Amino acid sequence: DDMALWRAKSRLEQPLNPLNTDETLSQPGLIQQTLSSQSVAALHRGMIASGNIAFGRNIAFGNSDGSAKWPDRSDADALELPTGLTTLNPSLNPSIYATVVTFSPHPQEYFSGISRPLLTPMVEKTWQLSQLGIQQLVMLPFDRALSALSPQDFVAQILIEGLQAQRISVGNDFRFGKGRSGDAQGLQAIAAHYNVPVTRVPLRYEKGDRISSSRIRAALQAGELAEATQLLGRPYTLTGKVVKGQQLGRTLGFPTANLRLPDDKYLPRTGVYSVYVYGAGDDLQDFKPLKGVMNIGHRPTVNGQSLSVEVHLLDWAPALSDNLYGRLLTVSLVGFIRAEKKFESLDQLQAQISADCGCALSMLGGGGR
Repeated sequence: DDMALWRAKSRLEQPLNPLNTDETLSQPGLIQQTLSSQSVAALHRGMIASGNIAFGRNIAFGNSDGSAKWPDRSDADALELPTGLTTLNPSLNPSIYATVVTFSPHPQEYFSGISRPLLTPMVEKTWQLSQLGIQQLVMLPFDRALSALSPQDFVAQILIEGLQAQRISVGNDFRFGKGRSGDAQGLQAIAAHYNVPVTRVPLRYEKGDRISSSRIRAALQAGELAEATQLLGRPYTLTGKVVKGQQLGRTLGFPTANLRLPDDKYLPRTGVYSVYVYGAGDDLQDFKPLKGVMNIGHRPTVNGQSLSVEVHLLDWAPALSDNLYGRLLTVSLVGFIRAEKKFESLDQLQAQISADCGCALSMLGGGGR
């Protein structure tokens, strides 16, 4: 189908729509397991309740949200992936499975009861991991029983007996076990009793400060896209399905594609951006980006009540107007143009949109189309 063709022709240097047409989380070549509480109880007893999980694996453990440099495979360690992953060839050693293990929900979310939008929602993370060669993603349900395990019991029952880890990789700031009493050094010591090596991945720094999702969020909220790109190692992207809007842009001479994003996707500050748009071309086999200008906001000039994400293609073809509905677009943020503003009239809004388009073209230069 079209999306299968889209994935088959993808390249790491190009943003890609990570959503399936039915918006499931599955990715080709990536086994994804969301274990139930019963499955975790089975792990405690040293057996797997789901027959789809493969044994004999390299395990990377962590809950990073977007702080990994992308897409250089040599930076796989920043995703807390097993060292040597880039040369891992399952066909040469079918008994080894590169596996990422994570908690769901995040422990902070479990204890606080407050969920927060993610820089990299699961639909995006699964695609990114599959592109790095990860074969399995196992999500452990974080609940009272799991949080009560001591560091020793967690290693013995979950990692060794349950998941049968042969090698473990974690970030240097990794904490686990009841009351976060276990750390990376402790994990190394405990796993040594089972002859399982642990790789401690150094933290990453930029301009003397640690790279973290908090720094990336702060940069996005300040409209500092160059800094956000530097911290991420790639431009920040939004991926969503094109849905029908009020079509006000069309009446003003600037038709827009309204994007419905995943509910848990983190949005940068409201305002206008210069962007590259992937997936809007006439031919699904053509993956070149199109130049665009995007607005994130409440449309105060027309008394809008809900937040919307709209993108206008700077070389919009009339034939595209109806062809984009239902299509998945990935928008790569390049530059912040201006903050959201309420105008006195639609004529003023129209003139400002025209100026925004000119500014976006200047920012985007000769790239794209």
